[in-house]
Amino acid sequence: MPKTIRYTLLSLREMLTSAGPFVLLTIALLALAYWWLDPTPSRHVTLATGPAQSAYEEFGKRYAKAMATYGIEVQLLPSEGSSQNLEWLATGKADIGFVQGGSSAVPASGHEGLVSLGSLFVEPVWLFYRAEAAQKVTKDATLNALTQLKGLRVNVGTAGSGVPSLMGKLFEVNHIDDSAMTLSRLEQTPATVAFLNGELDALVFASAPESLMVQMLLQTPGVKLMDFAQSEAYSRRFAFLTPVTLPRGVVDLANDIPAQDVRLVAPTTTLLARDTVHPAVLQLFSQASLGLHGQAGWFSRAREFPNAANTEFPLSKEAERAMRDGVPMLQRYLPFSYANLVERMWLALGIIIAILLPLSRIVPPLYEFRIRSRVFRWYRQLREIEDRANQSPDSAPSLVDELNKLETRVGKISVPLSYADELYALRNHIELVRRRLLRA
Repeated sequence: MPKTIRYTLLSLREMLTSAGPFVLLTIALLALAYWWLDPTPSRHVTLATGPAQSAYEEFGKRYAKAMATYGIEVQLLPSEGSSQNLEWLATGKADIGFVQGGSSAVPASGHEGLVSLGSLFVEPVWLFYRAEAAQKVTKDATLNALTQLKGLRVNVGTAGSGVPSLMGKLFEVNHIDDSAMTLSRLEQTPATVAFLNGELDALVFASAPESLMVQMLLQTPGVKLMDFAQSEAYSRRFAFLTPVTLPRGVVDLANDIPAQDVRLVAPTTTLLARDTVHPAVLQLFSQASLGLHGQAGWFSRAREFPNAANTEFPLSKEAERAMRDGVPMLQRYLPFSYANLVERMWLALGIIIAILLPLSRIVPPLYEFRIRSRVFRWYRQLREIEDRANQSPDSAPSLVDELNKLETRVGKISVPLSYADELYALRNHIELVRRRLLRA
């Protein structure tokens, strides 16, 4: 091996040895930060949706498709509706779920450990009624108040849907006793079949207009949609309700459906998550919601949703950041896994650098000490030989032999070329001591 390469390798070896503790400390701090911050999200999450053919089910499929692009598998968990989703979130059966405002009799403070990813869309209360049944109440077969439902057969949905709880609050504020009506709690599909067969007079949904049942009933002859004339008053009494208007002709412009504006009340649907879900997953869901719910619709303008309004639960930091800044800059240029790692580790990296930067100044002096110690440690033996010569001049011949052996060992020392002067100085000193011994 050429001497130049040997000296270079020697210098590198000593440098690595000197920096070894520093490198090990750096690795240990990085491992500790990685364990503490846990930047790698889970690849599996459970999303509680809703009944078949509901808006919740449709949006659940869209979220699953959006998350699949990041390698995250979303298991869709069909449910009876909002109330059951909230129950599953509280018990841990679901990680994320759609929850309608006012769907639970328990206030948000009673559901600790849940955070909101923002209000996604409004779900109007669709109260469909048969014109034939309404003729028994009003001359023009038109209903515009809940008090007109007395004596009718009304389906308010299953308990798990959240609609019975919501309608119970609306009936109570109107001083309507349940016994004044014939209430049923059938699921959405069988209730619709019974309604169309004339077995029910009125049918209540709380769903986004994307629901296939809503789309179908809006265009069914003989079926009318109740106009909530007091929609503004309802929104003032209940914070989770918003007055909305179904514009004339929005369902079918050619056939002018509906024939006039219809006033409705609408609770807001929120995407709730357990606070144990990885922040990176919450971030991805929040970013996906910008595209899935930011379009203009029947009851909203473009980019009106998602928002932080009308949510009964604390807004997560990830959702707040997504609404404010959109997609982070790093994710626009790097794969999500790398961008997420940098985003969640940069603060820890800054702290580690602040700690290690002063410590790194130890490495050059330590490296210099290790190289020079290869030479300086032989001075002790040289000094001993010189002291023995001063104490016993007669031992000079034997000391010369020791000095020769010392010189031989010193000749085998290898140091980087930048420290060769130290080695040659030692050899000169050995020669100086030899001359004194020979003179003696």
